[in-house]
Amino acid sequence: MNVHDPAAELRANVATPFEAAQAMPVSVYTSKDFLDLEQQHVFGASWLCAGRAESLKESGDYMTMEIAGEPIMVLRDRAGDLRAMSNVCRHRMSTLLEGRGHVRSIVCPYHAWTYNLDGALRGAPAMDLNQSFCKEATGLPQVRCVNWKGWIMVTLDPDLPEPAETLKEMDDLVGYLPMENYVETFREEHRWDTNWKILAENFMESYHLPVCHGGTIGGAVDLRRMTCPQGFSGFNFHHILKDDSIALSIAHRDNTALQGEDRYRTWLLAIYPSLMITLTPGYFWYLSLMPDGPGGVKILYGGGLSPDFIADADAEQHFTALKGLLDDVNDEDRGCTERVWKGMQSRHAVPGALSHLERPNYEFATWIASRLPG
Repeated sequence: MNVHDPAAELRANVATPFEAAQAMPVSVYTSKDFLDLEQQHVFGASWLCAGRAESLKESGDYMTMEIAGEPIMVLRDRAGDLRAMSNVCRHRMSTLLEGRGHVRSIVCPYHAWTYNLDGALRGAPAMDLNQSFCKEATGLPQVRCVNWKGWIMVTLDPDLPEPAETLKEMDDLVGYLPMENYVETFREEHRWDTNWKILAENFMESYHLPVCHGGTIGGAVDLRRMTCPQGFSGFNFHHILKDDSIALSIAHRDNTALQGEDRYRTWLLAIYPSLMITLTPGYFWYLSLMPDGPGGVKILYGGGLSPDFIADADAEQHFTALKGLLDDVNDEDRGCTERVWKGMQSRHAVPGALSHLERPNYEFATWIASRLPG
């Protein structure tokens, strides 16, 4: 009997030079066993984005997430610092917080064990007769969390180099657009019926724009003028020049620091494994992806404005129009990526040759292969 080994198939796939490369094997999308490998060696050992730091403004503001099945809370503690911790009670292992919100302390919904915002156990009702109980030794385990350029990045790996090191090349590319000063104005959560890698690859390449986005932005794309430079070890990228048809896509009229084409340049940054950022002089939007089974992806979708436009009296009007466009583009992407997932269920599904405009997809596949054992 022929037994597929998706990891071996992927390694063989990326051993071919890019100029003769094929898309990733179907098995790396559809196999539950391969997803289990990804959860352990990709998501469980990478920096993942929980959202924007400015979305947790006050002490006690929190959000929750899961990394490879591990429940995590991220909050602003009483000192004003970002902190990530286990979202599991140290008593009977109930999850503690859900969604997003604000708390003065963390109270277990099962037996009311109560934790301070730094994770220390404050109170445990009716535990005084148990001689093995030690309140001081029963705090919530801490999880690594950093603010990288305004992004809340979390990892389960205690030894992973920080994003500032693994993504250092990004400063040379987009440092003139200080992401840490942009302000998030919306944040939504969605789930699509497709594999997380299909959506990541869709963001990484603009080859699909003329057709998939024929109803919105596709008409402004000239594939013959598009290039996809070689990426770096922690991310890939490409960029396009916009005209002034979308006011927020170009530098603000009062911005004198940006000159020439930098006033019109839009960057598409794919930070491995699953943070996708579109960055312009006027606005940004992003997707942060988490797998939900082989055929599902949970999506954190957000965006906002640069400091120039935050201060502009007309910015809200401009952004309302832009948000409508972004939503329409996302709806088109959903249709395209869900059709790819459906097509992968066919007995005739075979990966085809990659275009020169799909270099980021090849680099993404190479990165995933490098993370897997063997």
